[in-house]
Amino acid sequence: MKNIVVVGSQWGDEGKGKIVDWLSSLADMVVRFQGGNNAGHTLKIEDKVYKLNLLPSGIIRNKKCIIGNGVVLDPWALIDEISKLNNEGILINNQNLYIAENICLILPIHKIIDEVNEIERGNENIGTTMRGIGPAYEDKVGRRAIRLCDIQNFDLLKNKLDKLHKFHQPRLEKYNKNIDVDIVYQDILSIGKHILKFASPVWKIINEAGEKKNIILFEGAQGSLLDIDFGTYPFVTSSNTSSGQVFAGTGFGIKDNHKVFGITKAYTTRVGSGPFPTELKDDIAIYLTEKGKEFGTVTKRKRRCGWFDASLVKQSLKISGVTDIVLTKLDVLDELDIIKICTGYKINGKNYDYLPFDEKLQEHIEPIYESLDGWNQTTFGITKWESLPENAKKYILYIEKILEKKISIISTGPERSETIDRNNILGNI
Repeated sequence: MKNIVVVGSQWGDEGKGKIVDWLSSLADMVVRFQGGNNAGHTLKIEDKVYKLNLLPSGIIRNKKCIIGNGVVLDPWALIDEISKLNNEGILINNQNLYIAENICLILPIHKIIDEVNEIERGNENIGTTMRGIGPAYEDKVGRRAIRLCDIQNFDLLKNKLDKLHKFHQPRLEKYNKNIDVDIVYQDILSIGKHILKFASPVWKIINEAGEKKNIILFEGAQGSLLDIDFGTYPFVTSSNTSSGQVFAGTGFGIKDNHKVFGITKAYTTRVGSGPFPTELKDDIAIYLTEKGKEFGTVTKRKRRCGWFDASLVKQSLKISGVTDIVLTKLDVLDELDIIKICTGYKINGKNYDYLPFDEKLQEHIEPIYESLDGWNQTTFGITKWESLPENAKKYILYIEKILEKKISIISTGPERSETIDRNNILGNI
């Protein structure tokens, strides 16, 4: 049996939550390895909808869940999320949730710094969620962060908090932003009573599970095109969102027994600023937004919509070493007469089969399209490949041809059951 890694292959919002929930039936353990509560996974199970930001999606199935050290943790947001799920009958305790004791915390000061950063960027703002994610990662790399394990040592905590405030104080004063360190200190101690019970050496727990041949499912947040190194920089998130982060973000030793699932929407969406070669600003964009309910789980912002960009997805698949493609939201395209696929770019008269990192080149991208006939039939809820309209099959097969990789799973609706397990993944992991 193989461990499973799930990553987004676009700019996030690909439908990872449903797929992780679907795959978690196979897993003994589900692990978050990067990001923070800027991620949003929506699970629809029968008549209930669950919205998760920090908790691994396997928590709904009562799987052993882990939040790894590669995540930055807002403890107040987590406790609020736990409370909401408890009220819905999903019980969470230190027997099904483990948090890396060396995880870095998001504090109130980070949210203020996030706001200040966006003000200073002006027209070049990134479109951050204002959850303090980026500033928390900056403090982590700057070796100023407060970790979960620090809460247990009162003197150490106060000393580190004072130093953190001193570092940020000049910028806070510049924008008339004030932080009462003593109040923050007391707030941390208060939240610590609720969260320290989850603190664990998760690197040890995960490696022991691996040695016992337990199946571990690693759940990515955001998408590969938001990766701090390989995304559309600087319009990216502050963590590595590709599969390589699994090891650094959990302490799990590198193994060769992984299947990597790249979750890919049947069209393309993006939240916030940054390049988007296939973006549409016409009636089709409105249709995709409305039919696909393209509004952010976290921010509620309307997502930008466009045609499927095979060049970008292919780039993501290679970087993350994807073994299996999962195509989601196929049903959103059901009513379109013509459907386009971007197969490459023309930039200043030169053809590219990938997106160059040069920001100036990105400003002059012209997508190269292939057009296919739509199917004008519903695919919603279909569970068998044979039942798909012929033109829907042609669309999928054409994407496979360009990506040079099989699409193993097709999602045709938000429910667990509305899935085509084309290669009997559940039986062959």
